[in-house]
Amino acid sequence: MSTTILLADDHRIVREGLRTLLSQQPEMEVVGEAADGREAVSQALLLRPGVVVMDIAMPELNGVEATRLILAELPGTRIVALSMYADRRFVAEVLRAGALGYVLKDGAFEELALAIRTTLAGKTYLSPSIAGLVVEELVRKASTPGSPSLASLTPRERQVLRLLAGGKRPREIAQELEISSKTVEVHKQNLMNKLEIHSAAELTRFAIREGLATP
Repeated sequence: MSTTILLADDHRIVREGLRTLLSQQPEMEVVGEAADGREAVSQALLLRPGVVVMDIAMPELNGVEATRLILAELPGTRIVALSMYADRRFVAEVLRAGALGYVLKDGAFEELALAIRTTLAGKTYLSPSIAGLVVEELVRKASTPGSPSLASLTPRERQVLRLLAGGKRPREIAQELEISSKTVEVHKQNLMNKLEIHSAAELTRFAIREGLATP
């Protein structure tokens, strides 16, 4: 029986290339594509694939948040992150969100195929060049247990932080999340209090540093 795969990447040429290559694997079948994070979530819930190959930097909703939302509904789905960013914060954050694989886009296709097979076995796969970065991040986190982190935020606060870091104004965020502008301001103030941050610019830097937003 073939493993069903959903491809989520905002570059059509990347999706087409991956579809062609994966179709050559006898036990793999690409059943859908998504061009942004929100579409990735909706397609995953519709198609219920065995594996989602997830780009980290996508419009509307980034790969980290899309991973969280998908796994909240489909905990058995395997997520393999595909990224151009060899940054320990991006790696650590998507792994915390529940992904089991992280592959760099400049790697060989065989590495992605291996990552898919490895995650299907319930094991974690990291590109060799970034495995050491994850260890560094774990050591850094262990050495600063009291430092503010995304773990202290509610899902709604993470949404507001991601949108603020993406350059959206409170009024735009309110419209997108279907809440009042006053509620957005309350969330923003709570974010600053929890993270010990005192400006919008610092919030943006924190979101990028933690992998919630891309530079």
